[in-house]
Amino acid sequence: FIPFAFAVYGRHSFPHADLAEYLAAVLTITFAAFMGFADDVLDLRWRHKIPLPFLATLPLLLVYYANGNETGVMVPTQLRGLLGDYVELGLFFYLFLLILAVFSTHAINIYAGVNGLEVGQSVVIGTSALILNVVQLHRTPTQHTEYREQHLQSLFLLIPFLAVSLALLRLNWFPSRVFVGDTYCYFAGMTFAAVCMVGHYSKTMVLFMLPQFINFVYSCPQLFKFMGIPNPRHRMPSYDVDRGWVENSYTEVRLAELKAVGKVVFWLLRTFRLAHVLPPDADGVVKVSNLTLINFVLFVMGPCREDVLCLRLLLLQVFCSCMCFAVRFGLASYLFETVL
Repeated sequence: FIPFAFAVYGRHSFPHADLAEYLAAVLTITFAAFMGFADDVLDLRWRHKIPLPFLATLPLLLVYYANGNETGVMVPTQLRGLLGDYVELGLFFYLFLLILAVFSTHAINIYAGVNGLEVGQSVVIGTSALILNVVQLHRTPTQHTEYREQHLQSLFLLIPFLAVSLALLRLNWFPSRVFVGDTYCYFAGMTFAAVCMVGHYSKTMVLFMLPQFINFVYSCPQLFKFMGIPNPRHRMPSYDVDRGWVENSYTEVRLAELKAVGKVVFWLLRTFRLAHVLPPDADGVVKVSNLTLINFVLFVMGPCREDVLCLRLLLLQVFCSCMCFAVRFGLASYLFETVL
């Protein structure tokens, strides 16, 4: 896509800064895909996987810094008397971008385990970002040249990503003939981080990835050992061979061995029916459905075919994207005088 993006410029008016940013984004995405491949082959531990996206994002952040891009946020009208029109975040803004890169890379990876879900959620998020870019290019006045160029840069990354993902979705849909592994999950997650940095809509991207954020928060009692809920090697739904359905998978909890934090977490899960909790056996072992959004949907809506489960989860993703657009173009007008 480089010729399409830059062939219209002459030698004297060539946007070297935009080309550097584009190439840095491609390099960042390539690094992330390579890390996903390494994870598939070497089965890296989480203490190694978590910091890796920091390194992959450095090329893009360095170019972002060198180009002098903004590192602040506009203040809502209701708070401008207290904070002013604009708050400069400086180093904290780069820290936010780093955390967003790590989150988006791993969020796709842990919200997986169903045929078509990894690629399907990526297609929904990518399509939502594509629509956002097109709408912004249509509604933004031509005098805002820099703002329009940012969305064009984002488009030049999203279009080839969606083309590849749609072709892959056809093979990854139930019954899957291709399994994407961590390579695609890292690739997709870092693509979303890169396009929102290039297009300057990082806060909107966070809203697009709301189901991934909910899944991460819901999974925290298993992801962090101090919370006490055991985390098995795989948390994907179990398969009922007789009916051909998927159903809840479980982890075993020994109530007597739980620490104080674990007991609080278990009480919350059981009291507010946030997970399927089976009665304890003779040894005091309780089975609790694994804490993923996939298992929670199965708990609420019951067992079903794998493709039906995937469609339900993708409809949730679409609903969250629609809510994001309502917030971005509806609610934002009550908080800011001008909404670009």
